[in-house]
Amino acid sequence: MATRKTPKRRSASKARKSTRSRLTPRKDKRGLKAEEIVLASEAPEVIALAAEVKTAGGAVIGAYREPLSGRALLLAALPVEAVEPTPFQRDLSPTHTKRLATKIEEAGSFLDPLIVVRGEDGQLWTPNGRHRLAAAKVLGLRQITALVSPDESLAFRILALNTEKAHNLKDRSLEVIRMASRLAKLKPRAKESEFSAEFEQPEFLTLGIIYEQNARFGGGAYGSFLKKVDRFSDRTLAVSLRERKGYASRLEAIDAQVKKIVQGLEARGFRSPYLRTYVVARINPVRFHKAKKGDTKPAMPIGEALTRMSAAARKFNPESVRGSDLALVAAVSGGEE
Repeated sequence: MATRKTPKRRSASKARKSTRSRLTPRKDKRGLKAEEIVLASEAPEVIALAAEVKTAGGAVIGAYREPLSGRALLLAALPVEAVEPTPFQRDLSPTHTKRLATKIEEAGSFLDPLIVVRGEDGQLWTPNGRHRLAAAKVLGLRQITALVSPDESLAFRILALNTEKAHNLKDRSLEVIRMASRLAKLKPRAKESEFSAEFEQPEFLTLGIIYEQNARFGGGAYGSFLKKVDRFSDRTLAVSLRERKGYASRLEAIDAQVKKIVQGLEARGFRSPYLRTYVVARINPVRFHKAKKGDTKPAMPIGEALTRMSAAARKFNPESVRGSDLALVAAVSGGEE
């Protein structure tokens, strides 16, 4: 028994050392000193924002400079009715809201302030607190605490930090496409590639267009394919979104073909949750492509890739499928979503 345990202890030790090496603190310290963070609520940077808080029926609790960038922030109390979620956030989850409200009630404390920014037409928007705001309404709270920023662009940048409730592929894609649609109106001359940090991954845009029309679409099955062929465009955002609508429509048509193939396989007696994943992998024209480190070029232009994928779906022969093929897919698959 001792000889079996020794390698495990060494392995765990190596894992701990590896984790520590990845999390080694930087030696060169960044950000503000404590005395530099302190800011009076009457400071020029926040005086206009403080007036807006009071107009909304709230009260300024204090002000400070954010310790990394030095941007000014207000800590304020705001009426629950004065704050709305940004219109491009993921849809509200009633289940999560009820659970969150229950836990806040049990703890007896609403501790996490919402991030709030100026929205359109003088509104106050929270880009990352939709469920906490909804839970506050369920609990009947009059006021919530908020960190109010004069930086309106924060509404488009903060979603990447949202860890309140884990995003699945549909949630993230819907947020990104809603954000992109609004930015296309606000900044009509801006290129799509200028928002790569906000959108994170180009396939979110393509899949988001589909999810807006079909919430049950299984986008995860096409994730590997899109990662290799979908890239941010240097065209204006409005033009790029029109192009992406065409790509999305073609991908939906391919998925319709995939469903027919799966139905044919089921008619042959195949019963596996990985049938769809298997079929999509078989018709993926770039499945064997291995990107080189640092290579940002697509494995194939997305238009050409969709054409080849559609042709492969039409030529797919259900008779060529063997049970051992599906067993292999099941062994390596992590699921579609």
